[in-house]
Amino acid sequence: MRLHIAQCGAPDQPALVLLHGWAMHSGIFAAWAEQLKAHFSVYLVDLPGYGHSGTIELELLETAALLASELPPALWCGWSLGGSYAVHAALHAKVIGKPALGVAMLASSPCFVARENWLHGMEAETFARFAFELSQDWRAVVQRFLALEAMGSSAQADDLRWLQAQVFARGEPSLRALQQGLDDLARIDLRAVLPQLDCPSVWLAGARDRLVKVEAMQHAAALCKGSYQSIARAGHAPFLHESEVITAHLTHLLDSVSSM
Repeated sequence: MRLHIAQCGAPDQPALVLLHGWAMHSGIFAAWAEQLKAHFSVYLVDLPGYGHSGTIELELLETAALLASELPPALWCGWSLGGSYAVHAALHAKVIGKPALGVAMLASSPCFVARENWLHGMEAETFARFAFELSQDWRAVVQRFLALEAMGSSAQADDLRWLQAQVFARGEPSLRALQQGLDDLARIDLRAVLPQLDCPSVWLAGARDRLVKVEAMQHAAALCKGSYQSIARAGHAPFLHESEVITAHLTHLLDSVSSM
């Protein structure tokens, strides 16, 4: 069982793995990857149930372990839900003797849904309604989610149209993958494992993000002694317009590894 993984950039450069968010596929990173390949050997992964990996069924932890085993020691970069894959891949890579170069989290909360001791997530009732509606009309739910992703961007209308064009560019996502992704978002709480993340990390928040609160990312960065930055003009998909800023943070993170 092999996930679809595309590679660009010189193979002798440091490896960078890009992991997409819920309902999407790695094609969303294509333009950014053209910029990144000047600095990295970039691996673009279609996660199980999405894009060219649409027929594959794997749980999050299984996927993270598979990626850590198959790919070289890497800087793991996860956007939104992809951040959970990035953290677990980095932790597994350490166990198998392939320590991560670092972890970069883009608009990715350690705990997406609010709970008694965590006020920085989406209200549980709102999330539960969202999950219920997925079973009734999943296409409408995906479209609403895209609108939330675009909200707050400096080019909101253009971004929404672009996301709508991209979401089905590699075929429809698996309904099972969409349901599993929401189940993951409901239960994931990385706060207990983040202190085990002993590689350098950077947490990049969109200051205008309507899905992930900046406070959630600040808290997560503190737990693993990582760095935190808020990107002023960005929403939930900061790489769409602030790719140069993010690339600079990634190369800086890599420089910090090289100087250790």
